[in-house]
Amino acid sequence: MSAAIPIRAVEAPERAGSPTIRQIPPQAPARIFPPGQAGTPPVLLPADELSEVRAVTRGTIQAAMEVLAGIRPVHQLARRLDPRCLAALQHRACLIRREITRTGNPALARLHRNSIVRSVRVCEVAEGIYEASAVVVDDVRARAVALRLERGKQVWRVTELVIG
Repeated sequence: MSAAIPIRAVEAPERAGSPTIRQIPPQAPARIFPPGQAGTPPVLLPADELSEVRAVTRGTIQAAMEVLAGIRPVHQLARRLDPRCLAALQHRACLIRREITRTGNPALARLHRNSIVRSVRVCEVAEGIYEASAVVVDDVRARAVALRLERGKQVWRVTELVIG
């Protein structure tokens, strides 16, 4: 292990018209507020809302398929799904687990495994409300997924989720 080498600040010699180098103490970054709204931070809006909704849709569907496969806990989707959708997803995951343990069918054990979201289509229904559909392919088959997203307090929330 090498010893620390002390570093000393060196100032440039003062010359006519030459500024001296001084160390400036660090400061907090400046916050810029829109005119008329002093003291409140600006609302951050995405450059393209449609691409944000598409990304949220893809991530939510991938996570939901992982819940059904048994490799992700359902509570990780609690912030994204409304309580009714979350309960329905949890119920379906429990039914799948129960059927796998009851029958021991290897085809059922591969159900929802290695799911990949192939394509996502998004359509704006009203301001702040989108409906989306996706094609998901897993080890056994391809399936369709549809959902409805609504903008809440700066977060997208899934209010309907249908997995075919």
